[in-house]
Amino acid sequence: MASLALAAFWAMVTVGRILFAVLQRRFPARRVYHLLPFVLAGALLVIAVLPSGSSGLGVIGFGLAGFGCSALLPLTISFSQEELVAMSASAAGGVIAFYQMGYGVAAFGVGPLESAGVSLATIFGLTAIVAVVMGGLSFIVAGRRPEPAALHPRPAA
Repeated sequence: MASLALAAFWAMVTVGRILFAVLQRRFPARRVYHLLPFVLAGALLVIAVLPSGSSGLGVIGFGLAGFGCSALLPLTISFSQEELVAMSASAAGGVIAFYQMGYGVAAFGVGPLESAGVSLATIFGLTAIVAVVMGGLSFIVAGRRPEPAALHPRPAA
């Protein structure tokens, strides 16, 4: 079931990226960026409170978490390059570096925490708080500036 949950997570990351790319004219990127951390926080809270033996619901929860993560990385890179034009390549590289560090902490940090007596429910609950903080920061990173498409209109086809 853990493998299935991981597959659901990555499948929904892919579905979300495709969906938001298709819907970007109707649902602006800034709104997606503000919404997804809260979707992720909700998914993490659901996972945290699932009773033992709820494997099927866990797979769905991890799928929802993947959807919540789906567009965050590309949008963070996009907004950072937009804001930090003079150092856009460095900004993108920095975002990727921190993403990889976070991935490493997530991949190798949970086991030692669990071995130290911290329950998975507590880990997921605390991680939901981090997602809510990310949601708050999204309003600073991508506040009320115009959408990228409005800044650089594409010629009509």
